Amino acid sequence: MRVLVVEDERMLADSIAEGLRGEALAVDVAYDGEAALERLRIHDYDVLVLDRDLPGLHGDDVCRAVVAEGGLVRIIMLTAAGDVRCRVAGLALGADDYLPKPFAFEELTARVHALGRRVRPADPPLLVRAGISLDRAHRQVFRDGRYVPLARKEFGVLAELLRADGAVVSSETLLEKVWDEHTDPFTNTVRTTMMKLRRKLGDPPVIDTVTGVGYRIS
Repeated sequence: MRVLVVEDERMLADSIAEGLRGEALAVDVAYDGEAALERLRIHDYDVLVLDRDLPGLHGDDVCRAVVAEGGLVRIIMLTAAGDVRCRVAGLALGADDYLPKPFAFEELTARVHALGRRVRPADPPLLVRAGISLDRAHRQVFRDGRYVPLARKEFGVLAELLRADGAVVSSETLLEKVWDEHTDPFTNTVRTTMMKLRRKLGDPPVIDTVTGVGYRIS
């Protein structure tokens, strides 16, 4: 899942982003409405975490623009104003969810995951293929009953390959879904991560390279 966090309080924005990255999500950050719209035009996000009270281009205007463009991104609005009238107004703009500040990070995480499931079909509790079992809720991976400790990006790549159910996943798709916007699209980071993932999964090899196309779990 790829998430855009839009919040002008930089410490809060960076804290939210780092926490969501800990959930193996790809997260970008914008500190104002104009930057948010620019990123939304470039990348396909699953969830937009949007502060309503942005200076300059207001969060309401960002929400209207996103809804008008008719994309699939789901919007959760954050605001210091938590009364019912404000929540109703935010939802009337087209937001999918509304969370008043201050909030528990665990609740925000749960809502982000819930909104993400509306964008793409919900994953089963376990993703299983070729003797590999991936539990997204507990962030655990086993191969033939052996626990396999994975770093965040390795876990994210494996989840995308398992979700594809045998179909080929391109390097471009992996960069879009697992990494954030600061990753150089011409870097060999996908190849490097794939090498580490293969080594940790062990023999016999289960990840195939389809030359010029991408990767798959056969």
